[in-house]
Amino acid sequence: MPMVSVKDAVKKFLIGGNSLTALGGVSVEVEAGEFLAIAGPSGSGKSTLLNLIGCIEKPDSGRIVVDGEDVSTPSLDALASIRARKIGYIFQTFNLLSSLTVSENIEYPLFLVGLPGRERQTRVQRLLKEVGLERFARHRPRELSGGQRQRVAIARALAGSPAIVLADEPTANLDHDTGVEIISLMKNLNEKMKTTFIFSTHDPKIISTAKRTINLSYGVILPPS
Repeated sequence: MPMVSVKDAVKKFLIGGNSLTALGGVSVEVEAGEFLAIAGPSGSGKSTLLNLIGCIEKPDSGRIVVDGEDVSTPSLDALASIRARKIGYIFQTFNLLSSLTVSENIEYPLFLVGLPGRERQTRVQRLLKEVGLERFARHRPRELSGGQRQRVAIARALAGSPAIVLADEPTANLDHDTGVEIISLMKNLNEKMKTTFIFSTHDPKIISTAKRTINLSYGVILPPS
């Protein structure tokens, strides 16, 4: 069974009284452990597809199954529960809590799902080591570089041992060299932890590193070139 199965997904948005089709019947399958890029220019529908897989939005029609659970029709509360159990998210703007330390940012999603304190600390220490930020555990986000903040975001996304990590333009706010480092880190974690990584991107560095790339244009998947 695929880790993700999207079948004939349609998603429309109402903008200024007009209906805009973001996805026009997209179908795709993602196997467990893939390092997949969803590529395309702005407005192609890649972030919308990522949000459907990530249980942030629901399709207007079609079926989406994530790690064996149908996420096409559940309530928003049910989707939030699935998201907390199965999905980690990495944002281009990092979305770290400025009032918390690096360790506390990584620990926060574990606190929300009620993981015992000792287990939370053990997991946080392991992830700090994985992303190379052990010396920065007590720092706050404002004291870190962009690359370091994205490393914190990666550790936070992995904290709950998700089946899937979704990354929305994860290198967009990083310089070239830092972007290469972050891609290499995520690739290494993908291979080591066997976690499925799915990116939305137009960054050639990620596209060239991905095991597979899906190209979107105007809400439809382009055939392989």
